[in-house]
Amino acid sequence: MESLVNLAYQYRNMIWIGVRVTIIVSVLSVLLGFIFGTLVCFMKISKNKVLNTIGTVYVEIIRGTPVLLQIAMVYYGLPLMGLHIPSITFLGFSVDKLVCGILALTINSSAYVSEIVRSGIQSIDKGQREAALSLGLEKPDVMRFIIMPQAIKNILPALGNEFVNLIKTSSQVSIIGLADLMYTANVIRGNSFRPFAPLVIVAVLYLVLTFSTSSLVRNVEKRFNRSSAN
Repeated sequence: MESLVNLAYQYRNMIWIGVRVTIIVSVLSVLLGFIFGTLVCFMKISKNKVLNTIGTVYVEIIRGTPVLLQIAMVYYGLPLMGLHIPSITFLGFSVDKLVCGILALTINSSAYVSEIVRSGIQSIDKGQREAALSLGLEKPDVMRFIIMPQAIKNILPALGNEFVNLIKTSSQVSIIGLADLMYTANVIRGNSFRPFAPLVIVAVLYLVLTFSTSSLVRNVEKRFNRSSAN
């Protein structure tokens, strides 16, 4: 135990950068994933056949391919499309790798979030939509003020699970050299010639991040339930 603490202290700066990268990638990816996932959800439930087909094909492709492949395709595919992200370092982060990692995880998360949001919308009784329309509300207002608030409350646990999974999935961005926790563990293993101890340190840090996120989601869910009860 003492040797683990000493190793963590010795590489504390490197580990801190890994923690920051993991948090930044996870938080931004889940926020952007929710936004784009909601848009994809509306495409899938749209009566427009073109939008419905595009949304369905997008979800099936993303959910049917490994996230590791998606990260690699974004990182190596963007330059082939003429999109060159500056290879500069900002606050200890490699900007091009950070952007590619966030973009790839956003794409991956949005496909799963779209299905979560869709299930939440479909869980609301159709009678509420019909009642709101009969009272003179426009369809966008019905979705905004009646359906979505209830849907988000219903899917909050699932969204929390998606965030927790995304924290763990973010370890895959180490394949493109982004200095997250997993990449940091591999660097420390190479420098210290200790193959197992750095993995234990990183495992503890991942556990702290996921447990904290799960606890936060549970507290928010309890507040929602108390406010509904009142």
